[in-house]
Amino acid sequence: MRRSTPCLLALLLAACSDELAARQAYLNQFVGHPEPQLVQQMGVPDRSYETGGVKYLAYDERRLNIVPPAPPYNVGPWYGYYGGAFPAQVVELTCETTFAVTDGVVKSYTLRGNACG
Repeated sequence: MRRSTPCLLALLLAACSDELAARQAYLNQFVGHPEPQLVQQMGVPDRSYETGGVKYLAYDERRLNIVPPAPPYNVGPWYGYYGGAFPAQVVELTCETTFAVTDGVVKSYTLRGNACG
C-alpha cells in the first residue's frame, strides 16, 4: 500500500495538470481579442473594476463536492460497538478567472482558487 501512494499522488497531479492545461488552452483563445468577443463567449462577468486604464472582468465558478462518510468498523469483541465512522463532508470548490482588458482588447488573465485545475 505504501508503494502505491506515490504512484497515486503522481497520477492525481497529472490529472490536475491536464485539467489546468485544458482550462488555459481555452482561456488563451481570448487573449488579443476584443472584449465583446469575450463577453459573447463567457457571458456577462460576475464583477468588473476599472483602474489606471485597465478594466478587470471577473468570472466566478463555484461548486460543492460531497466526500462520502467513512464506513464504520468493529473495534472490539463487544457486539454492536463500532467506531471510525466519520460523517460526510461538504467541500466548496471555487475558481475565479479575471481578465485584464486594455483599449478594448483582452491582454491577460489570472486564475485563483482551489478548482482551477
